[in-house]
Amino acid sequence: MTNDLATLVGSRICHDLISPIGAIGNGVELMSLTGGGDSSAEMALIADSVENASARIRFFRVAFGAATPGQTFPRRDVVKILADTARGGRISYDWQVDGDADRTDVRSAFLLFQCFETAMTHGGNITVRRDGTTWTLTARAERFRIDPDLWAGLTQPGRHVVETASQVQFALLPQVMADCGSRLAITQDETEMTATFGPA
Repeated sequence: MTNDLATLVGSRICHDLISPIGAIGNGVELMSLTGGGDSSAEMALIADSVENASARIRFFRVAFGAATPGQTFPRRDVVKILADTARGGRISYDWQVDGDADRTDVRSAFLLFQCFETAMTHGGNITVRRDGTTWTLTARAERFRIDPDLWAGLTQPGRHVVETASQVQFALLPQVMADCGSRLAITQDETEMTATFGPA
C-alpha cells in the first residue's frame, strides 16, 4: 500500500467513526439534560469514554490522514484537539504557535507527539513553538524510555526498525518529512528531548 493510499484510508476510517461516536456523545448529553439518564458513575464513565474516543480519533485524523501542502489548519482546532486529548491523561500539550499553520507541518508535529508518547511512560509535557519555518517540539519528563533503533530511524534514512502497529508513527514520519522536503534533528538529555524540523 502506497503512502498516499494509506493516508486516504486513515482519513476515511476516522471520518466514518467520528460521526457515530459524536452521536453517542450527543445522546448521553441529551439523556442527562432531559432526565432520561441518572448521574451515576456508570453514565459519567460512558460520557468520559465517548469524549476520549472522539478526541483520539480527531488526533489520529490529523496524524494519519491526508494533508495537502498549502492547506492550512486552524490554530483553534489544534488547541481543542490537544486539550481534549490531554484531559485525564498523563501528557499535557502547550501549543505556542501563533496563527494557523500548514496542515503538513501540523501533521508532522502530531506524529512527533506520538513518538514522544512512547518514551514518556510516566507522563510529562510537550511544548511546540514555531520560528519562521522552523518548528521546535520540546518534551519534558522525569525520565524517558528510549528505543535507540526506533529513534535512529527518524533521522537516518533507510534505518527503520518498526515491528508493531504501535510504532507505525516511526515509519510514517520520515516519509512525511521527505515528501515535504523537511529535515528533522533530535537532541536528548535525561529529562528533556527536543525535535526540530524545517526545510532541508
